[in-house]
Amino acid sequence: MAKKKILVTGGCGYIGAHTVVDLMENDFEVISIDDNSKSTTLLLDGIEKITGQKLKNYKVDLKNWQDARAVFQENPEIEGVIHFAAYKAVGESVDKPLEYYENNLESLINVLKCVEEFNIGQFVFSSSCTVYGSPDSMPVTEASPIKEAESPYGATKQMGEKIIRDFAKVHETKTILLRYFNPVGAHPSNEIGEIPLGRPQNLVPAITQTAIGKLPQMTVFGADYDTRDGSCLRDFIHVSDIAHAHTLALNYLLENKISRAATSLIWEPAMVLPF
Repeated sequence: MAKKKILVTGGCGYIGAHTVVDLMENDFEVISIDDNSKSTTLLLDGIEKITGQKLKNYKVDLKNWQDARAVFQENPEIEGVIHFAAYKAVGESVDKPLEYYENNLESLINVLKCVEEFNIGQFVFSSSCTVYGSPDSMPVTEASPIKEAESPYGATKQMGEKIIRDFAKVHETKTILLRYFNPVGAHPSNEIGEIPLGRPQNLVPAITQTAIGKLPQMTVFGADYDTRDGSCLRDFIHVSDIAHAHTLALNYLLENKISRAATSLIWEPAMVLPF
């Protein structure tokens, strides 16, 4: 039986690469689109070492409609799309809001236009806990209200979810939105992990790069939280668990466990660690 072909956008990124590995290990054929503007091709070598399979990555800017469409034309067997490709640094989004709105929304719209044209039945969207804004109570659940986003990045995830929900109402494609918290860790093989370009935007790379002397120091912000030392609590989930959740979500759609135009959401509980 031929393997089902899945397109992962942002397959050279941190979560994308781990999801590619998980998909391959669950007997899917995978291709990727990643322009490598915020990622490194080093992870492609790691994917091959882990799986024994070479990932075909199209170095394409998804904001370019014709180039994006050409990938779908070349791969008419695509049965599902997992969409990671987006700029994701909260702080940078505050400094460069137009760049984030343009990239994250235009690329999503172009991918959905291809999904529509080529009649692709399954679409999984990488969303974020930032859609909750500043929640009234913790922990948040799927039923928690969506508050005003606290960054342009968070706003693009809110808008992306809305775009997909409206799209799903009038098209045959089944969709799932995954909201998750801070990913950490690396593949057990250590062949792939988080390799930030430039100064780390996430906590764990900042800790590790400070520990090895690559960064001179790490600053902890906030001293008035309701904790024993005044610092905040962070929610973490291992990147391999997030990757497998995407595979499970895709299988859920492929097995027709969700009806047309019924956009579902899966929330992964996180581990809370004090910092």
